[in-house]
Amino acid sequence: MDLAINLHGRVAIVTGGTRGLGLRIALALALAGATVIVCGRNTPEALPESLVFRSADIRDPDQAKALVDAVAATYGRLDILVNNAGGSPQAAAATASPRFFDAILKLNLHAAMYLAQAAHAPMQQAGGGSIVNIASVSGIRPSPMTAAYGAAKAGLLSLTQSLAQEWGPDGIRVNAIIVGLVQTETADETYGNAAAQAAVGRSLPLQRMGRGDDIAGAVLWLCSDLAAWVSGARINVDGGGERPSFLDLVKGN
Repeated sequence: MDLAINLHGRVAIVTGGTRGLGLRIALALALAGATVIVCGRNTPEALPESLVFRSADIRDPDQAKALVDAVAATYGRLDILVNNAGGSPQAAAATASPRFFDAILKLNLHAAMYLAQAAHAPMQQAGGGSIVNIASVSGIRPSPMTAAYGAAKAGLLSLTQSLAQEWGPDGIRVNAIIVGLVQTETADETYGNAAAQAAVGRSLPLQRMGRGDDIAGAVLWLCSDLAAWVSGARINVDGGGERPSFLDLVKGN
């Protein structure tokens, strides 16, 4: 059995792939040989030469479909879709506006469905494909001050398993990664300064917060032939799970 991950000849779309966690995922796929298209609403100032950028607001179903159609037409196939774009500012559930809730759901749940729908046909034509949805521990535990985000990620986990069941006969695998506490560009805003982040890391069984490459490695495996019989999985990549004291350590709690 060949344990090397080789994605040469495969075409991938990574949403939110111009920075942070999405960029690490996109670079990992490219390093394994895939042609990787990243998307965003605004053209990035700089992007590694191994990646291709296409502008799209994936919250709009027409733009999401146009993105997938353009990639499939340009490269003749689509093999991998990583629904990574997401996030939410903090907002009290009692006072958040309906417009706020709608915006969070569109970015974190609706966009993934729009893209998956559009990807179904070209993946089926290619003989199969892999969709990886980037979920969050907020979708499996209480998410105070980000209730809409937690609800959207919970919905994304349900969507993952439903699509895996429905599209398995078409050769399309659909999986989710439940991301734990990861250091990104917004880590200072979310968790506090370096000392606070170190304390958060010590609250985890593996004694540190996650890094972008920790998540990228899991995505790479799910997109490869090594995971050819894995679909509908919800894989925790969270340093062993949070201890009850976590909420006391996060800035603002």
